[in-house]
Amino acid sequence: MWTKQSRGRLAQIARKTKHYPSDLTDEAWDHLSPLMPKPGCRGLPREVDFREVINAVQNRLL
Repeated sequence: MWTKQSRGRLAQIARKTKHYPSDLTDEAWDHLSPLMPKPGCRGLPREVDFREVINAVQNRLL
């Protein structure tokens, strides 16, 4: 049976399966992640992963 929890988990897995050679390595992300802004207290929770945004920008520039 599909639940909200299983759908969310499967969506995250599907999002992570597309890999490109220009994607950030875990080591590179460990250096960049402290520089990313922390989630705010107000408004909706963040839905976008900054690592995916940086990967998309890199893929577009190359």
